[in-house]
Amino acid sequence: MRMESSEEEDDFPTIESVTPQSKIDTIFQSHTEKGIRKICFELLDLKDAVDNLCGNTRSKYLAFLRLSEEVVETEHEMTELRKHISSQGLLIQDLMSGVCRELDEWTQANGDTGEDHDGSQSGEIDELFPSEVEDKKALFLEHIDVLLVEHKMEEAIDALESEERNNADLKISAGNSSAEPSTYKSALLKRRAMLENQLIEMIQQPSVSVIEIKKALLSLVKLGKGSTAHQLLLKSYGSRLQRSIEAFLPLCPCYPETYPATLSNLVFSSISLTAKESGLMFGDNPVFGDKVVQWAEWEIESFVKLVKEHAPSSETTSALRAASVCVQASLNHSSALEPQGLKLSKLLLVLLRPYLEEVLELNFRRARKTILDFDGSDRNMPLSPRFASPLSTFARSSDSLLVSSGMRFIHTVKDIVEQLTHLTIVNFGGNILTRISQLFDKYVDVLIKALPGPTEDDNLAELKESAPFRAETDSEQLALLGTAFTIAEELLPMVASRLWNILNETKEAGNSLTETISPPGNTNLELKDWRRLLQHSLDKLRDHFCRQYVVTFIYSRDGNTRLEAQIYLDDKGEDLISSSDPLPSLPFQALFGKLQQLVTVAGDVLLGREKIQKVLLARLTETVVMWLSEEEEFWSFLEDKAAPLQARGLQQVNNV
Repeated sequence: MRMESSEEEDDFPTIESVTPQSKIDTIFQSHTEKGIRKICFELLDLKDAVDNLCGNTRSKYLAFLRLSEEVVETEHEMTELRKHISSQGLLIQDLMSGVCRELDEWTQANGDTGEDHDGSQSGEIDELFPSEVEDKKALFLEHIDVLLVEHKMEEAIDALESEERNNADLKISAGNSSAEPSTYKSALLKRRAMLENQLIEMIQQPSVSVIEIKKALLSLVKLGKGSTAHQLLLKSYGSRLQRSIEAFLPLCPCYPETYPATLSNLVFSSISLTAKESGLMFGDNPVFGDKVVQWAEWEIESFVKLVKEHAPSSETTSALRAASVCVQASLNHSSALEPQGLKLSKLLLVLLRPYLEEVLELNFRRARKTILDFDGSDRNMPLSPRFASPLSTFARSSDSLLVSSGMRFIHTVKDIVEQLTHLTIVNFGGNILTRISQLFDKYVDVLIKALPGPTEDDNLAELKESAPFRAETDSEQLALLGTAFTIAEELLPMVASRLWNILNETKEAGNSLTETISPPGNTNLELKDWRRLLQHSLDKLRDHFCRQYVVTFIYSRDGNTRLEAQIYLDDKGEDLISSSDPLPSLPFQALFGKLQQLVTVAGDVLLGREKIQKVLLARLTETVVMWLSEEEEFWSFLEDKAAPLQARGLQQVNNV
């Protein structure tokens, strides 16, 4: 049987969709009972799926039949509706024909009616039957609506202007301003308002180009909204400026000293462009010009706040440089705006003055701490030989801390001066020079603490014990004096020469730009006045040295004076030397010898500075005379009649 079936399969080829029995036997004859049961369950599931599919097909077919019936019914109803509309149209035509016929008959029967009555009838007829003019108005309004939908605003404005020119009723005159507007005019006003809103919305979009904004603003001006257009112009340029600033602010830490110049360029270029566009669009209208000035002042105030907020720490030289760059850049830009009628320099100075003075104050406080920081004297302070050589000559005769303090002082002042820009010096140079003289006075106080002897200043007396170094010997004290005089007479004038040159140039330039923006009274501090301030500090140091030098000689360690009046009352040896000039008393001879020794030391320490030596010796002599003139006990003893002054003593006093 198996052989016969195989022969039949060869004679009749199998169909792909039908599996032959032989193949089924070959596949499943090796299956177990469990496998056969599994196959049976799968076949049952397939049977259920086929039954469900057949049921779904039948239900969908029935739904399709119902839908077809509904379509047929709908077509029938539409046919009936067309017939009804046609019958209604015929009825309306018959009605209109009848009305017209009755009107003709009524007109013929009342042919002698007055013109006024005819006018009212024609008006009623016109209301019943729209005229050709009304049709044109409706078409025009529809045309405007289409232009508004398509955002063709320029064409809509041109169409409205043309319609207003051709229709006198659309123009509002002074005589009929209180009259009620017509329906057509109200419709045009409504569409005009819609057009204005579209223009305003477009201008406020951040992605709109500058050219499109200009076109929209000009369109608003054409619509008679000049004030609104100008306000939107300022707002638009202000928004663009704000976005530019926000994009730049994250970069400020990368440029701590020069970022104010970039901010100034952004702000003032925007102000210049806004003023230019305002003039082109609105002309020389003073009202709009004042609004531009007010807007520019507000932007400048915001600019100064931004500079302060993103500036480095106020006590650093970077902050001083940033403030100076801000003054230079902003004043240059504001001067460039003056030909456009924007005078903003005074406002800038008012806003920048507190900021710069605060930075200067904190920088000079830092400078004071740096000068007094003797523990950091080994820090690298590069000075050119021009500044270092005059001070290095005192290194052999004094403590190294003294020379280091002098170099630190000059380096600190020089570092501050180098941060200043031209216009900063023009407007704040006098203030800076005064601060330099005050800083030198503080430095002199430090040097006074290093000198031995008492002091009349209570504050200095309290700090005597905390002096970083002490000048005990004559050479050390003279080196200290020489350092102070060298700084005041040579080095500080060299450092401040740039400031004086700029201030003098500004003062001599009668019509210069810098003079117009420089505040009055800034250059009142003359060079001689500044030198007088320095000289006052030097005199304080020199007087302290002379006073302690003379007092140390006159008074012994136990507090007794070496210069007593008794030596001038003693007539011992008068007969021996009555014919010759007696020498000064022994204390004065000792003082003269001490001064001679001081002159010798000064010749070595203050080599090449003869002026200082002469002034110092003269002041020492004056100090002795002043001490004698103020010593009441000495003179009261001489004036005592019980012990008259002898001739020899009188000659000694005269020889002194």
